[in-house]
Amino acid sequence: MEQREPVVLDPAGQDPFAEAARFRADGPAVRVTLPGDVTAWYVTRHEVLRDLLVDDRVSKDPNQHWPEWINGRHRDGWLRNWIGVTNMLTAYGPDHRRLRKLVSPAFTARRTAAMRPRVERITRELLDDLAAAPPGETVDLRGRYAHPLPMRVICELFGVPEEHRPEVARVIDRLMDTTITPAEAMATYQDVQKALGALIELKRSSPADDMTSVLVAGRDEDDASLGEQELLDTLLLIIGAGHETTVNLIGNAVHALLTHPEQLALLRSGKVGWNDVIEETLRWAPSISALPMRFAVADIPLEDGTVIRAGDPILTTYGAAGHDPAKHGADADRFDASRATTEHLAFGHGVHHCLGAPLARMEAAIALPALFERFPDLALAREASELRHVDSFIAHGFAELPVRLTA
Repeated sequence: MEQREPVVLDPAGQDPFAEAARFRADGPAVRVTLPGDVTAWYVTRHEVLRDLLVDDRVSKDPNQHWPEWINGRHRDGWLRNWIGVTNMLTAYGPDHRRLRKLVSPAFTARRTAAMRPRVERITRELLDDLAAAPPGETVDLRGRYAHPLPMRVICELFGVPEEHRPEVARVIDRLMDTTITPAEAMATYQDVQKALGALIELKRSSPADDMTSVLVAGRDEDDASLGEQELLDTLLLIIGAGHETTVNLIGNAVHALLTHPEQLALLRSGKVGWNDVIEETLRWAPSISALPMRFAVADIPLEDGTVIRAGDPILTTYGAAGHDPAKHGADADRFDASRATTEHLAFGHGVHHCLGAPLARMEAAIALPALFERFPDLALAREASELRHVDSFIAHGFAELPVRLTA
C-alpha cells in the first residue's frame, strides 16, 4: 500500500483524542512527524497496538534497531531524554528481562500492600492541609494533592530526601514537556544526571532501608548486573513513571467526575464503584497518551496492506487505543464508569506491562474516595474549556486543576 506523506502531530498534545480520530480515518497506522523532524508510525487501533506490544519483530532499543539514531540523528533534542537512556524503556530481549528482574522487588504485591498505611497517612495530611484553606478559596488540586501524594510515596519508597524532592520533581516535569528546545532538552538531561547522581552517591555513602540503596548495593556487589548509567537511568524511569502517571490518574479522574455529574451520581448511589471510575479514567484519559519509541526489527504488514518497514519508529499510542470505537463502541469518546468493556492498554501489555500499576491503582483508590468524602461539594473553579493540559503529547494531564472545596 502506498504510504502517504506524514502528518504533523501536535507537539503540545492539547487535544490528543480528536487528533487520534482524524488519524484513525486514514487507517490502523499512519505516519506522523514528531518534534525535531522525527517521522514515526502512529497506531490508531486497539487491537493493532496490543499485538505490536508483544510482537518479537518490535524492539525498544534504538542503538540496535533505529538507523537514524545509529547514524547520529536526533540526539540533541527532546528524544535524548527518552531513548538516549539505558533502562527498561529502551531495553530489548535479554537486557529487558535482566533490568525488569532487578527492579521488580520494589513492586511486589507484598511491598505494595505494605505501602498502604503510608499512602493513607500522606492522604490524610494533604487533605488536612487543603481543609485549612479559607472557605470558597480556589485551590490548585494538582499542585496541592494530585502531585504531592504520589511524589511523596515514590520518594519515600526510593529514599529521596525531602531537600532533594523539589529538584527531582522539576526535572521530571521538564522531561514530559515535548515543546522544549534542543538546548533546554540538553540542560534537562544534565540536571537529571546531577540530581540522580547525587542520590546514588548519598545511598552509596549512607545506605538506608529503601529501594535506591538496594539497587546501589546490588550494582556494587555485582558490577556486571547493573551498569552505573543503567542504575541512574533506571531510577529516572521508576521515580518518574512512579509518580507522573498517578498524578494524572488522580487529576483526570477528578476532572472526569466533576464534568460528568451523572457519573458522580452513579458513584454516590453505589451503582458504580471507585474501581470502575479508575479503570474508565485509565481508558478514557490515560496518564500517558503516547510513549516514544519502539522500532520495527523486520517488515510488519498490517491487514489493510500498510507495511511498517524494518527500522521504522513506532509510537505506543495508548490514548488512541482507548478511544478506538472498534474496541469500545461508538461512544468510545464518552466517559462512562458503567461501561461493560473495561480492557485497556494504559499500563502497557505483556512483558512490558507497567510494574508499578498495582501501586498506582492503590494510590488512586485511596486518594479519590477520601477527597470526595472530605469535600462533598468539590467543584471546578473554571469552565472545563478553560483548563489547559500540560505541554506534552506524551503525558496527558492538566497543568493546573483549580477547584473550590466548598460551595
